[in-house]
Amino acid sequence: MTTSPRGPLLFLDVDGTLLPYEGAQLPSTLDEWDLWQRPTNPQLSKVVREHGPRLSALPCELVWATAWMHDANKVMAPLLGLPDLPVAPLPEAPEGDEPGVLHWKTEALVELAAGRPFVWVDDELGDLDRAWVSAHHRGESLLHRVNSTTGLTTMDLATVDAWLLQHWSTP
Repeated sequence: MTTSPRGPLLFLDVDGTLLPYEGAQLPSTLDEWDLWQRPTNPQLSKVVREHGPRLSALPCELVWATAWMHDANKVMAPLLGLPDLPVAPLPEAPEGDEPGVLHWKTEALVELAAGRPFVWVDDELGDLDRAWVSAHHRGESLLHRVNSTTGLTTMDLATVDAWLLQHWSTP
């Protein structure tokens, strides 16, 4: 993994991206949410552990961009065989998603990228986010939407890898 400050970033979501929703019974209360994120939760069996080495091999700096915040390093990183990753400082997630509204992570991730090229892999990206990033980010970017029912696939990883190699192969 490239960690050069001039290299690209990869902002990585968890819910719906690394942890698919298909068949998931999402929690309805905060107490249930805490239990749901524990490593003993059977939902975590849906994580494709083989994605970890593939993510690590990408020519970029991996950054958690998730409402899990630092819990992603406690739960997801070990499942994927990843080291502790930086965590994007995000605003608090809203209660529900509103259609036609800029995603709650968009502005924070563009600010964090500070002109560096980046890939953002998430299941909630839309055209409004792409337009906003295009208008407000001076570097190149790929906003790649993952199907939340299946989560990240090898095809998604191939798309990200191809974009990184085409635009930002390391010398």
